[in-house]
Amino acid sequence: MKCPYCGYTDSKVIDSRSTEDSRAIRRRRECLGCKKRYTTYEKIEDLPILVIKKNMDREYFDRNKILNGLIKACQKRPVSRKQLEGIADDIEKKINNKMITEISSTDIGELVMRSLKEIDEVSYVRFASVYRQFKDINTFMEEIRKLISKE
Repeated sequence: MKCPYCGYTDSKVIDSRSTEDSRAIRRRRECLGCKKRYTTYEKIEDLPILVIKKNMDREYFDRNKILNGLIKACQKRPVSRKQLEGIADDIEKKINNKMITEISSTDIGELVMRSLKEIDEVSYVRFASVYRQFKDINTFMEEIRKLISKE
């Protein structure tokens, strides 16, 4: 790390603290050359994750798209915003922990459905009907039968 004042390359760390959101570490340093102090921030490098859509287009992963889908599926249901944020956070963590650079929208949809199934079955069926593109009442009923038979 180069000193911003004199360009000297050696410094010592005086103090280290997490930032408020715990996504970075703030380090207070002292240059061993000129003795001036300065602050640096250390954070994990984010790997941009691309989502492979059904038509094979690629776009950057956006947690807000998951959250918006969850909000629509859970409209007028007894599911709190905090629960939905938790699901979106959990899915984002799972994707990041895989250390991959691409994921299919199908895989993301399955993660969302698994989470919704655990908290609210009506919201699960709503999401599944859009995600799986139910064509008629029979496919809708088949999904409900699967849900009932697993209980």
